[in-house]
Amino acid sequence: MSKLTALALLTALCLLVNARADDAKAPPTLPPASTKTDVTYATDIKPIFDASCVKCHNGDRAKAKLHMDTLEGVLKGTKNGSIITAGTSAKSWIVLVTAHATDDNMTWMPPLENKAGIKPLTSGQIGLIRAWIDQGAK
Repeated sequence: MSKLTALALLTALCLLVNARADDAKAPPTLPPASTKTDVTYATDIKPIFDASCVKCHNGDRAKAKLHMDTLEGVLKGTKNGSIITAGTSAKSWIVLVTAHATDDNMTWMPPLENKAGIKPLTSGQIGLIRAWIDQGAK
């Protein structure tokens, strides 16, 4: 076997291994949006945020300067910008981090290990947040 043929085979093998590794790292599937209609922040979303987010995201020391205790605070977002893309929940940062659909587990919310013992959101809760965002985040 010539050196050129061996190099070509080795290159092809490396490409195949990398392609399989990329397939193994496919992003997790987001929970589907809830089918509930007329989802509102006050009635449906605030109770979820109050139980899972507000402990760290409120007041003068709000983490990332994100205030999740009011609709205005959620819509304003963090010191880095918006966490919601109204009408497009699958691209909304809040959905990605609560569904653990980011590569960096340090962005997952609530954090896996937190002093308050807050559990991750359920698929149903994330689905309700998705429906709220898809319906305009009001």
